[in-house]
Amino acid sequence: MEVSNREVKHILEKTVSGNRKDWAGKLDDALWAYRTTYKTPIEVAATHELDEFRLHAYENAKLYKEKTKRWHYKHIQHREFEPGQEVLLFNSRLKLFPRKLKSRWAGPFVVVSVRPHGAVELRDTSSSGTFLVNGQRVKYYWGGDIARHKTSVDLADT
Repeated sequence: MEVSNREVKHILEKTVSGNRKDWAGKLDDALWAYRTTYKTPIEVAATHELDEFRLHAYENAKLYKEKTKRWHYKHIQHREFEPGQEVLLFNSRLKLFPRKLKSRWAGPFVVVSVRPHGAVELRDTSSSGTFLVNGQRVKYYWGGDIARHKTSVDLADT
């Protein structure tokens, strides 16, 4: 404590005029100069470093999120569907039974209507029921048969 008082007194002697009348007005400035120049308590320095680290991490997370968002929107394929058009539907639940060569696209389905914000109402060609799906799970069907049943190929030894 005595050391810090001596250092504050030394700062005041440098800044106050010779008659020492205005030392009360300069005391706040001297204390601020002492705290920033000489010593800072360990807790204050550690807290400041943690706050700075947290702020830096927050900014990095925000930049990463914005970059990921731009990449995602850049890779979205905008497709426009019309009622009566045949489409294929991506089956994302096929992961339960992994098959390397099995197609994840089911269909064909017929587009009944296109709703706002990318929703598409589909009807299976073999039934009359309709259901709504996200338009990103649907792609154009260009014709041809899709093997819905298990097929096998015998390989002969030659």
